[in-house]
Amino acid sequence: MSFIGTQQKCKVCEKTVYPVEQLSADGIVYHKSCFKCSHCKGTLKLSNYSSMEGVLYCKPHFEQLFKESGNFNKNFQSRMYFVSEMKKLFTRSPSKAASMFSGTQEKCASCSKTVYPLEKVAVENQAYHKTCFKCSHGGCSISPSNYAALEGILYCKHHFSQLFKEKGSYNHLIKSASMKRAAASVPEA
Repeated sequence: MSFIGTQQKCKVCEKTVYPVEQLSADGIVYHKSCFKCSHCKGTLKLSNYSSMEGVLYCKPHFEQLFKESGNFNKNFQSRMYFVSEMKKLFTRSPSKAASMFSGTQEKCASCSKTVYPLEKVAVENQAYHKTCFKCSHGGCSISPSNYAALEGILYCKHHFSQLFKEKGSYNHLIKSASMKRAAASVPEA
């Protein structure tokens, strides 16, 4: 069996278009790979293209062409306008979803690294990573509803009461808290 070619030629590259790779828009035949926006060279689909006098555009560039000139002229007035519009897109403030992953100014009270909203636990005006929010005595996992703090040091309720029972007061905890704070404030060499 021999393969029979077609006589149809692609409008863009003027080569033969075989049925498998054929795309027809506005009665004009293209290779699927040649069906691209004349401005950005992005591959188009039948659902997202516009054409003016046989010139193909993606919808955004077709609309931009109209906005720049006030009519559907074939040429863009200036490349600089396009560049300035793209800069506006990339310098706008992030969406709420994006801000969930972007950095914040908040630092973890335990490790001093940036705390991102998805991993944040906030108690007593302090932010912690979920992994850093643990008992300083036993390393137990704690939650905002099940913790005790003394002088900024976190404890699970079990260890907090156990440490009180050992000495009858929290004085030794206050002393150890100040030693931990002093050790944390000494810069590493």
